[in-house]
Amino acid sequence: MPLHIFDNIISFENLLGAWREFLRGKRKRKDVMLFSIDLLDNILSLHNELINKTYRHGPYVAFKINDPKPRDIHKAIVRDRLFHHAIYRILYPYFDRKFIFDSYSCRNGKGVHRAVNRLRKYGRIVSKNHTRTVYVLKCDIRKFFASIDHRVLLDILKKQVGEGNTIWLLNEVITSFHTKNIPGKGLPLGNLTSQLFVNIYMNEFDQFIKRGLKAKYYIRYADDFVILHENKEYLGSLLSEIADFLENKLQLSLNYDKVFIKTLASGIDFLGWVNFFDHRILRTKTKNRMIKRIKKNPRPETLSSYLGLAKHGNCFKLRNQILKTG
Repeated sequence: MPLHIFDNIISFENLLGAWREFLRGKRKRKDVMLFSIDLLDNILSLHNELINKTYRHGPYVAFKINDPKPRDIHKAIVRDRLFHHAIYRILYPYFDRKFIFDSYSCRNGKGVHRAVNRLRKYGRIVSKNHTRTVYVLKCDIRKFFASIDHRVLLDILKKQVGEGNTIWLLNEVITSFHTKNIPGKGLPLGNLTSQLFVNIYMNEFDQFIKRGLKAKYYIRYADDFVILHENKEYLGSLLSEIADFLENKLQLSLNYDKVFIKTLASGIDFLGWVNFFDHRILRTKTKNRMIKRIKKNPRPETLSSYLGLAKHGNCFKLRNQILKTG
């Protein structure tokens, strides 16, 4: 770990830099404008509390969104969200280097489209250019964010940053929230730091898959992951080891309703797309939701966004439907 990591996070310069990043797209929000009135005093106050270790994370405001399924979002006050950015901008570059290549969620340059393109590439490799059947084990984790164990996460972080001031600081953020009626569990979906923490948490699993199980063709995006292989029975044999590691090491469990082994040729539903060997199409629910939103809000930027999404798959008919609907 870089020297003086605690000092780097809490430095006045880092807090100012974090504010500039946090401010993007939020300038007109009331809580942000109020914080801005006495900006330097507010940042200096936060800086001093961190130096003196008197900082305490504030409460969250809870609300729901549909994205597309209902999700509970917890929003921290401006001062705490600024602090999250300060942590993220120092810790992300260090931890990102430790992640496997095929971890794609909440990483610079590694989004959904990179992940599904990687799936297509692996399909070609495993099939030896479509000359043999490819099977895909597809899994996801039950109540992922709500199930993250604070003790396990802090133990993982201690191995990387030691037992000192940095752990005190991270502990303040991690323990500031817990899943309803389950103390010691859960990360809030609204925190920038949560995105980094879940990747640090799941890197333990990624390393187990790659080094322990030696699964070569593995892709993970948040709590969704796939493993490709030419042998269906081999993939089936991995399930018990995967479940055991998640439960015993990370206090997580598979969502068995969404676990399956299918051929790639039959279409793999992964990250909003139904993926085949050489093409992909949007899943029906995604298309229906898209058309519904366009009818409700046919603004040019909405149409442009969905047309851009459709370009990433075989969606000629869908693009025409978007244009007609708009």
